[in-house]
Amino acid sequence: MDFLSKGIGDFLRNPWIIKFIVAFIGLLILRGLVSLTQRSLSRYIADNETRYRVRKLITLFGYFFVILFLAIVFKDRLGGLTVAVGVAGAGVAFALQEVIVSVAGWVAIIFANFYSTGDRVQLGGIQGDVIDIGVLRTTIMEMGDWIGADQYTGRIVRVANSFVFKEPVFNYSVDFPFIWDEIKVPVTHTSDYVLARGILEKVMTEVVQDYATEAKKSWREVAKKYRVEEAMIDPTIWLAFNDNWIELSLRYVVDIRQRRSTRHRLSTRILEELDKVSDRVSIASATMQIIHPDLPVVKRTAPKSLP
Repeated sequence: MDFLSKGIGDFLRNPWIIKFIVAFIGLLILRGLVSLTQRSLSRYIADNETRYRVRKLITLFGYFFVILFLAIVFKDRLGGLTVAVGVAGAGVAFALQEVIVSVAGWVAIIFANFYSTGDRVQLGGIQGDVIDIGVLRTTIMEMGDWIGADQYTGRIVRVANSFVFKEPVFNYSVDFPFIWDEIKVPVTHTSDYVLARGILEKVMTEVVQDYATEAKKSWREVAKKYRVEEAMIDPTIWLAFNDNWIELSLRYVVDIRQRRSTRHRLSTRILEELDKVSDRVSIASATMQIIHPDLPVVKRTAPKSLP
């Protein structure tokens, strides 16, 4: 019994053991304080965006205090561990190079403003809205794929932050939250294309002119920040023709989150207005005429069956 008590006493008198126990208890306390602070502040913040950012900021401070606490606890041992940490660090860096690049990507995302939560992006071949930015991965609510236009698929995709260094990052939201879209309306050669153009201009002004007004303000801010030329933002109709029809191309700016609904409203109004003048304007469609020459028809008789 005395031997066992002595062994436990020697074990507890080991400074390394004491430090590990203190570190373990301290980490538990810090984790509890971080969770308690996040829950307490979340009750008083109604806005989702603000609540998300506050939780992320508290987590970041939590990591900082953990590192600071461990450095204080093991401060008298850090000098002796320098060589060992250096040798081990080289091996760890090689084995975890993808993780290290992802952490570097996280730093770049935060400080270089690649994107932020709520932005609509295309990253690593995935298009969707950013719903979370972690230290290692960015979480995206996917859109597209088997779903037409800008609609969610319901899949949540996590993309490694290292992709910001490997592939282009398409951000549809930052600086200029509008995109250009286009609808092509083909009419027959016998149609009154001047009337058709006037109708389309009227419909575009009715549906998308407000977007153009807001887009001009945003473009002025973009021009102050980047070296860009003046863009044609007002709704425009371009006319072209070929052997089959006269093509009227409607080009306009639209909010990134309203592209499909705006295209629906435009298409509906165009059909309604053109239907009123169907005697003067007709929608063209591709037709195919099959012409076959008079060829002699050779009749084949079925072979007689064997008895």
